Parts: sequence; structure tokens; C-alpha cells
Amino acid sequence: MVQHVLMIEDDERLAGMLAAYLAPHGFALRHAASAREGLALLQQDGAPFALVLLDLMLPDADGLDVCRQLRALAPPLRSIPIVMLTAKGDPFDRVLGLEIGADDYLPKPFEPRELLARVRAVLRRPPLAGDAGAEVLRFGRLDIDLGARAVRVDGQARVLTAYQFDLLVALAERAGRVLSREQLIDAVKGAAFDPFDRSVDVHIGRLRAAIEDDPRQPRRIITVRGAGYVFAKVQDA
Repeated sequence: MVQHVLMIEDDERLAGMLAAYLAPHGFALRHAASAREGLALLQQDGAPFALVLLDLMLPDADGLDVCRQLRALAPPLRSIPIVMLTAKGDPFDRVLGLEIGADDYLPKPFEPRELLARVRAVLRRPPLAGDAGAEVLRFGRLDIDLGARAVRVDGQARVLTAYQFDLLVALAERAGRVLSREQLIDAVKGAAFDPFDRSVDVHIGRLRAAIEDDPRQPRRIITVRGAGYVFAKVQDA
């Protein structure tokens, strides 16, 4: 089955090259040369896209602002995975992109096969369960609906990216166990891993902001110094 990818990027040559490379691998790439065009395509077509490739430096907008706009759209548009692309090597931009909702970040120049690997990794999420028997994990006031891929605290929905939801599920299903960064990345099946990559920490920070009463004093996702993170079995006691 062909999966449709929207690329918001002003470099038409790069977009054409990637479209040709991705096609034999089951991806149909549609190109938008500006933020305005990309946002319009997303909303006019009723979200047929499996993923968005978003350039950081666009002619009419900053890619970080576009990422914020995408995450502010109504469901299901705001849940479409985003991979950010940039020629800038500033780690701050990468961390900021992840903090505001990007699922991955790839610096230019890159090999098309690396992009393909990252796209596949981001899309490699648990299947959407449509049956009524889908499991809901409950921890005090926190509900994690595996079928609907939804998270609620006190009945109020909390917005997470696809990667952050999978990370939360990985923690919750292993509540009480200390998990290292490597174990967490293995558990969510496939995000590209660099031993010095701190992106898991960024996503944990976003999770805490979404589900903790006070992210500065977390009671659900606890840091274990030198070891990793543990999801508390007993919460709101």
C-alpha cells in the first residue's frame, strides 16, 4: 500500500530527487514549496498524508512556527508525524523542534536512505485498534487509551506526538522498572539511535509537561540518576 508524504521544502531539486527515491519503496511524495501551500494542502485534502517532512528554513515562515501550527490543528491533522529537515547544525534548533512536537530531526546534507530509514522508524508504531475491547491503562487520574491512542488526566485530553505516545506506553507497560535510554528506544521500535543523543530526554520533558501536575517535581515519570527513567506504579496516592 502506498503511503503519502507531504514535503514542505523550498528546494525543488531536493524534493524531486526524494520523490524519485521514495517511490519504489512505497511512498508517494507531494511537494509544497512554502509553509502556506503546505498547510493548505494538509487541510484541503482531509489529511491523506502519513507523514510530513518539514524544512526549518522556509521562504515565508520559520519551520519551528509551522511545526507549532501543525500541532495546533484539529484532530487527526495534529497527530500526523513530523520529521524536520535543516541545513543548520545548531543543536538548540533540534532540541526546540522536538520540544514543540517534531517526531524526528535530520540535518542536511543527508543520504536518501537515511531519510527512508527515519521515515519508516517514525511510522513504525503500534497498529490502531478499532475494536471496543482495546485496553486502557489506568494510573490514578491518568488514562492511556491504547486503542484510541489517547491520553487523559482527570478526563481531559492531553496532546502528544506519535513518538511521545509510544514512549509513554513503553514506560507505562513496564511500570516500576528502571529503563535506560537505549531500552526505551528499543521499546518504541526503531528511532535512529546515537549513544550521545539526548532526544529521549527532550521527549520525556514534553511528556512530563503534558501529564504531570508539576513537571519540575514529577510523580509519574521519575529520573533515576545514571540509570534512566521509571514510571511510578502507584500515583495520586
